[in-house]
Amino acid sequence: MRRTSEAIDALQAMPCGRWLLSEFAPDEGVRLVGGAVRDLLLALEPRELDLVVEGDVDQAAARLGGAVVAHDRFGTARVEAGGCRFALARSRAETYAAPGALPDVRPAPLEEDLRRRDVTVNAMALGFDGELVAVEGALDDLAAGLVRVLHEASFVDDPTRLWRVARYSARLGFTVEPRTRELAAAADPSTVSGDRLGAELRLALREPDPFAALRAAADLNPRLLPAGFEVNERAARAALALLPEGARGDLVVLAACVSGMDAGALLRWLDDMGFTAAERDLVAASSRFVTGAPLRAARTNAEIARAARGAPVEAVALAGGENARRWMDDLRHVRLEITGDDLLAAGVPEGPEIGRRLQRALDRKLDGAVDGRDEELIAALSG
Repeated sequence: MRRTSEAIDALQAMPCGRWLLSEFAPDEGVRLVGGAVRDLLLALEPRELDLVVEGDVDQAAARLGGAVVAHDRFGTARVEAGGCRFALARSRAETYAAPGALPDVRPAPLEEDLRRRDVTVNAMALGFDGELVAVEGALDDLAAGLVRVLHEASFVDDPTRLWRVARYSARLGFTVEPRTRELAAAADPSTVSGDRLGAELRLALREPDPFAALRAAADLNPRLLPAGFEVNERAARAALALLPEGARGDLVVLAACVSGMDAGALLRWLDDMGFTAAERDLVAASSRFVTGAPLRAARTNAEIARAARGAPVEAVALAGGENARRWMDDLRHVRLEITGDDLLAAGVPEGPEIGRRLQRALDRKLDGAVDGRDEELIAALSG
């Protein structure tokens, strides 16, 4: 584990870290906090740079320039500038009116702010002079590789912490401390909204190893995931290897895991978790392709295209196999040179027959029976 001076050197070596160090002096009440401190001490590259501010958050955010989004209720702000992203929060204390409710906040000293956080290894703040402030046991847990909540009511106050514990343990290879595991098993995730749980699920799906994060969540508290959810790593990894650039790998992972769910229950759960209609439909469609039977049974290029037609690329990838690869690499890009206007000009009446004839020509082109505009037109007009 690094010394704090080495952590500051590592921060200085990062372009965004160097910017922070140039903007704020050590005595200005701005410190690096949470996971960024943890990762620097573990000699890891921080995923994000969070700051705790003992003072005016808006002024600190303005110092960084760029686009600022402030949330006055919680005394927080997000800044994007020069390719860097910073999350700033006023040093504060929190109280919860009811289990799972959003917290009520008030300004508080740094030590109190750290005690409100999720786990000990995140309850650390690093000054830009290398001074470290941490809750009791934080450094010991970091050295031992333990994830431990800070108090007995942690999961009662905020059940979304269940997901965060699962993500941290999976990402870092840490062990969940026994009492934390007991508290997690007894927690009731239903006291928090589906939207908030869904936001945490989406973060888990974007982890470097989403399968480990999902398994860790199911192990901590099975109620975090619906009946019929099963981590189908084999199918998902095979599909991810086929996906073209820009496709939704996170939704492919989810679709592979929910393929055993009842269709109606799946749609209701996705809605409850706050997925958009487009995301919901993609996951539902892709989950039905996991067996891949029609696509795998296809023998010709035209049959492959027919089996894949209309499905999102994520669904075809989940079907897997050589036919899915052929569709991804080649067949989905095949287009006719002729259009319906050409058929109308040749005397084909307007209506469904136009589409049928174009499809016939495309099938023959896919199978290598026609080549070029003239042959396509002959294929469309024949028969």
